[in-house]
Amino acid sequence: MRLAVDVMGGNHGPEELLQGVKLGLAADPTIRELHLVGPEVDVRRILSSIGCSDPRLRLRQASEVLIMEDKPVHGLRRKKDCSILRAVELVRDGLADAVISSGNTGGIVAAATIRLRTLEGIDRPTIACVMPSRSGAWILVDGGANPDCSPVNLLQFAIMGSAYSQAMLGIKSPRVGVLSNGSEVSKGNDLTRSALALIRVSGLNSTGYCEGYDLFMDGVDVCVCDGFVGNIVLKSAESLGKAVGFMLKEELTANPLRMAGAMIARSGLDRIRARMNPEAYGGAPLLGVNGCIIKIHGGAKRTNVMHAMNQAVRFLGLDLNETLIRNIASGSIVAGAASPSLVSPAIESRSGLPI
Repeated sequence: MRLAVDVMGGNHGPEELLQGVKLGLAADPTIRELHLVGPEVDVRRILSSIGCSDPRLRLRQASEVLIMEDKPVHGLRRKKDCSILRAVELVRDGLADAVISSGNTGGIVAAATIRLRTLEGIDRPTIACVMPSRSGAWILVDGGANPDCSPVNLLQFAIMGSAYSQAMLGIKSPRVGVLSNGSEVSKGNDLTRSALALIRVSGLNSTGYCEGYDLFMDGVDVCVCDGFVGNIVLKSAESLGKAVGFMLKEELTANPLRMAGAMIARSGLDRIRARMNPEAYGGAPLLGVNGCIIKIHGGAKRTNVMHAMNQAVRFLGLDLNETLIRNIASGSIVAGAASPSLVSPAIESRSGLPI
């Protein structure tokens, strides 16, 4: 396996990401090469300071950074030597098999779409986020790659999310629900109603609409929505998890009696914290492009980088892209026959400008 890590763009700076690379390399001997993309002089200095001299490391120069304030396509045109673009080009040129980045989400999506293109039969890629539930986990698609979507986009997200759930979570027949404001067929809007009609005839295990209540109570395995709604769900869940953690800490340390009770329940509380920790899942893959792109949180810590490296290795080992192509081909044939007028133009028509 050959991985590329964009060491720029994270909230904690390149040192924290490189500490994660050090952990990931130590944990996985199957990684044959790991390309570090960023300012070579700075990267070399940090590697020396943290005592990382793994012979599998390769340094790749990139003099610019796509910051969060940059508009994706405009930023990529203006910063052609930015680290995320150079990392994605390593996959395009056959020098790496996967990219891990904590940078600008829109920039990552645009760079991967323009440089790698989408898989056959897929209009737009989707960010697939693994989220905890009462007794397991579920997949959220789209987590923020596409704020505006067509019904066919949501169908393709559903097919890709279902395949990812089968491969990575081991769920034999994932339950696929379209996120709406109620479970009744009369709920939703034009987008969700049209998307649900396509998903119902696609061969997926469709459960109809799902509500916010269903997401964390084992009501669904794959939740389908546009990236605008999905990113709100993602950020709200992260915020709620942190808020509950703060409240528990405050209440359990309020007096000596509660502190004693917390010590007794410590092992259970640690298990809950581990299940709620997004770092344990690695990152969110960008499904639907000709390559493996893992997006990690801007605030990612070293353990998150290590888990993302392991996730990339698993993604490549399962040959997920071939599975996605097959599933899209079979699902699109059925759904397309039901409503061919819903087919949307490919993403190239929106952002496939030369950069």
